Amino acid sequence: MDADLPYLGTFVEAAERGSLSAAARHLGLTQAAVSQQIARLESSLATRLFHREPGGVRLTQAGRLLHHFARRIRDLTADARAAVTGVGGELDGDLTLAASSVPGQHLLPPLLAAFHRTHPHVQVRVAVSDTAAVLRDVEAGRVHLGLTGGTGGGPGLVFRRIAGDELALVVPRGHPWWRRRRVTVADLVAAPLVQREPGSASRRCLERALEQAGVAPSALTIALELGSTEAILEAVGSGLGVAVLPRRAARKEVRAGRVKTVPVAGLTLTRDVYIVRNRNRALPPPADHFLGLLDTPAARA
Repeated sequence: MDADLPYLGTFVEAAERGSLSAAARHLGLTQAAVSQQIARLESSLATRLFHREPGGVRLTQAGRLLHHFARRIRDLTADARAAVTGVGGELDGDLTLAASSVPGQHLLPPLLAAFHRTHPHVQVRVAVSDTAAVLRDVEAGRVHLGLTGGTGGGPGLVFRRIAGDELALVVPRGHPWWRRRRVTVADLVAAPLVQREPGSASRRCLERALEQAGVAPSALTIALELGSTEAILEAVGSGLGVAVLPRRAARKEVRAGRVKTVPVAGLTLTRDVYIVRNRNRALPPPADHFLGLLDTPAARA
């Protein structure tokens, strides 16, 4: 990889790990040696490739351009080695993901199953939290990619829609609305509501829908606030109130007959699900391959 530009391999490791010390550990070098190699590469190109920051490094615009070519050189080198020796290398390494609760529990498992079938040697780690926490993790480089039901965060985040999602009013068996064909927004506002914590995309979706209907979210009658969709379903099933939740998350409870979804007239409860990455951080090959998976039929299997 270093025939004309020195230490491209070191550069790729530092770019994809976001840290000179992590690259040094992986390469079996000292951090000082890695710093010297990066400095020599920067000198040969007469440009800075990294912004040095507390806790790591971030690619400059020139660094992002070089990373694209360095990855191509690495892939071609691997292809050449496999063609000459007859020994092909399988994709390995780490893939770290963060997902908000509904994408993490209902969309991500089949995607990971399809990814594992193709790349069984990649070690995948997933953290499930709320959307705000997912965006912070992607922005800080703690994970490679995130799956969320909403957008936001800093200007370095790039969002790509991968699915649609619909929310629904969920009521427990025996509730006065069980046999209703629909309820009004006024009915919803007056009812005891069990809802997600601030930072949840589901909660923001409901609040935006109310605002579009001319109702302030503060008018809601909040009975309970919980940090997971499963806990809310348990609370609703126990008769503690009603809830507005992603329809796919309530599917099992609806089939079991414990809860029922009821339309709210005049309220549009739809949202998009996104894959999010940080444009300022290089993605390692496993993350690139995971993004590619989203364009294939396997992603919908």
